[in-house]
Amino acid sequence: MELIGSSYKGSTKNGRMDGEGEYSFPTDTKYVGEMKDGMFHGKGVLFFPNGSKYEATWENGVAKQGSFTFADGLQYQDNNWDYCKAYDRRFHSERCNGFRPPGETQLTNVHPPPSIPDGCYDCADGFYDPNSRVVTSYTGRFLRNTDDSEHEWIVRTCRKAWDEPADGDPQNSFATRSEENSKIVS
Repeated sequence: MELIGSSYKGSTKNGRMDGEGEYSFPTDTKYVGEMKDGMFHGKGVLFFPNGSKYEATWENGVAKQGSFTFADGLQYQDNNWDYCKAYDRRFHSERCNGFRPPGETQLTNVHPPPSIPDGCYDCADGFYDPNSRVVTSYTGRFLRNTDDSEHEWIVRTCRKAWDEPADGDPQNSFATRSEENSKIVS
């Protein structure tokens, strides 16, 4: 396990994870729960570095039934999911705590939003550099390489460093400057 950056603390049987234990992945994701014959088996929780978690019942390493809770406490539902629908685009924190005062834009569910490194995108679990095609955590740890599909999605939909207002002043934002330039041209 040490060769791939993972670690395990817990009981073993015949040299394999068995019983209660804690398995840590190199990405700082951690599984805490029951193991059998070297696999997740029984009740267990995956804790993700961003604060979200997946609680499930596992069979031979496969989640059979579970629930996902986002870092802000929002619990995912398969049916009757009404969060982030076309008619209601509020963030979960806005639904729970109300809107920010007038003049304070909430760009992400976290306020204030993290500053994005030059040339990168904020893809919710970290920053994406389109040149290296790597997603790193907000603390700078490697998370993953992207495939073509994820690259296209991030570039098309995620918040960009160069769209942020200069010096935190909305009057100097790219969008405001574009609106002013279009008025001049008219």
